Amino acid sequence: MWRSAFDHFLKGLMTRDRLIVRFADGSTAHYGPDTGQTATLHIKDDAILRGLCLNPVLALGEGYMDERIGFPDLGLLDTLKLLQGNRSTTGFPAWLRALNLARYHMRRFIQRNRPDRARANVAHHYDISDAFYALFLDADMQYSCAYFPDPDMTLEAAQDAKKAHIIRKLCLRPGDHVLDIGCGWGGMALTLARDHGVRVTGITLSENQLQTARTRAAQAGLSDKISFRLEDYRKTSGSFDRIVSIGMLEHVGVPNYGTYFQRISDLLAPDGVALIHSIGRSAPPARHDPFLNKYIFPGGYVPSLSELAGAMEYAGLWQTDIEIWRLHYAKTVRHWLERFNAARDQIRAMHDDRFIRMFEFYFTICLIAFEDRMQGVYQFQLAKNRSSVPLTRDYLYPNSHPQGPSFSGS
Repeated sequence: MWRSAFDHFLKGLMTRDRLIVRFADGSTAHYGPDTGQTATLHIKDDAILRGLCLNPVLALGEGYMDERIGFPDLGLLDTLKLLQGNRSTTGFPAWLRALNLARYHMRRFIQRNRPDRARANVAHHYDISDAFYALFLDADMQYSCAYFPDPDMTLEAAQDAKKAHIIRKLCLRPGDHVLDIGCGWGGMALTLARDHGVRVTGITLSENQLQTARTRAAQAGLSDKISFRLEDYRKTSGSFDRIVSIGMLEHVGVPNYGTYFQRISDLLAPDGVALIHSIGRSAPPARHDPFLNKYIFPGGYVPSLSELAGAMEYAGLWQTDIEIWRLHYAKTVRHWLERFNAARDQIRAMHDDRFIRMFEFYFTICLIAFEDRMQGVYQFQLAKNRSSVPLTRDYLYPNSHPQGPSFSGS
């Protein structure tokens, strides 16, 4: 039954390139025209056919992790890119379209992310070990999109450029108190306090990140300027001159966008400025990614702009600037994947091969999302007062007037 369903699925999917499928019994089947590229998919266990028909991305990931699926010709990345190039929801069988629609509507239940669940979700990914993440991140442990005004920049330079770009948008003043929501390992907070003389309160739900951030602040002699807390943004109180949140909105969940932006509004001083940096979809809302939700970021979701606009509006916040980065995260992930592959022997001493293949699949589907699908990074500059920031972007790079290449949105 599932062999026949799988055959029907691929006949509708492959419209541009050719896919050769080699099954466990040694038989082969060809799908798609004899044009374009050709890739081979080796299915070593027919039991996985059911999953490939009902939840293809999850089944591909699990099959790769368990070595029940192989990509002998083009390898993992290029084979998945070929499949993505042929992907069209109109080519999906009716049963898969119905299942995906149901998964879309289930988001509000799956992504409730109440405080206890949110903390468990964060621990699942971020509390693996600092030593593991240090093998592929930059020296400052920035686990979010870097900024490449020069495409040949090193990862370290591009992460520094990201922080500098965000800090310019915060329009800092001497003595400002900055709230860093989802502060990670403390890199942004350290940069703010050390280089700009402001006070910072950083909040995180990760025990590992909290301890590392506190240690880094103490070693830098900045403990008097930075306070790190294990705290949910819904529990934070006080008033802050500036708020920054980098790569945290993706963990909030669809049902909580209104609460998230209302908390930004409640915590922001009347003349304050907030900068929210998040992955986003330049396309209509979609279901959550099943592989990422199960193995990497439980409760996570990449929002569309349409899902966020209303929440910002009802919170009474001016959108004083919205910037969209295209391909910068693709470049970032390529750097991470290159370093990850170079460190495989060290990672193997920490984790088994199944874990390594899980992370490789994670990086691969993220790379495809940023290179081949409608996914990028949004930066929302928000304020209660329209005059809290200058009226043009000239203040960001005053020596590049009129707007230079950094403002291309690329």
